[in-house]
Amino acid sequence: MTMFGAGAMTNSIPEIRDTELMFVIGSNTTEAHPIIAMEMKRAVRRGSKLIVADPRRIWLAEYADHHLQLKPGTDIWLLNAMAHVIIEEGLVDEKFIAAHTEGWPEIQRTVKNYTPEKAEQITGVAAAEIRKVAIAYATTRKAGIYYTLGITE
Repeated sequence: MTMFGAGAMTNSIPEIRDTELMFVIGSNTTEAHPIIAMEMKRAVRRGSKLIVADPRRIWLAEYADHHLQLKPGTDIWLLNAMAHVIIEEGLVDEKFIAAHTEGWPEIQRTVKNYTPEKAEQITGVAAAEIRKVAIAYATTRKAGIYYTLGITE
């Protein structure tokens, strides 16, 4: 099963400017994409929420509402646990899923075993924090996920 598509930009710069919540994972955006990082910082100043999932305290984490300092190599555990919460809480946009997703039943079966409590043991991120950021992401109308080679490689 493929979790991510191409290692290309997931959102345009104008979308960053207009977002309400940014979830950055596997990306030291400041070093790899400084212009994007500056746009994210500006968005935070305008009121956007920022969640950074990175083992290191990267520069962008200084501006984050939540810095999920997970153990290296445990990104998939974190993401699957977040998906588990979103499904468990009934926050899935079924119409969007039907139109834009393949393999949804398999995804549901897979993430069923990725509870936040198990993920806490693996990632080092508190189960309550996983739940909080998953719900925040799922309930924000204009949310974006930003990742780079830290995820796709």
